[in-house]
Amino acid sequence: MSNICQITGKRAMVGNNISHSKRRTKRKFGVNLFKRKFYWAEQDLWIDLRVSAAGLRTINKIGLDAALKQAADKGFL
Repeated sequence: MSNICQITGKRAMVGNNISHSKRRTKRKFGVNLFKRKFYWAEQDLWIDLRVSAAGLRTINKIGLDAALKQAADKGFL
């Protein structure tokens, strides 16, 4: 499974390392991912999700059910 947040869809980005002499080399900006278990009260079960820090904040703000619905609508699940 690749490093993609299942709630927000965030994935690794590509950029440049820039040295003191302004020489540019490619690098990756990773995603701040966590593997967390959530209790989904509507379905009465536990689910495992790989979520980013922004995904955790989204779940805390709008709730797990609404976040899962929003992610499914956007095609992240």
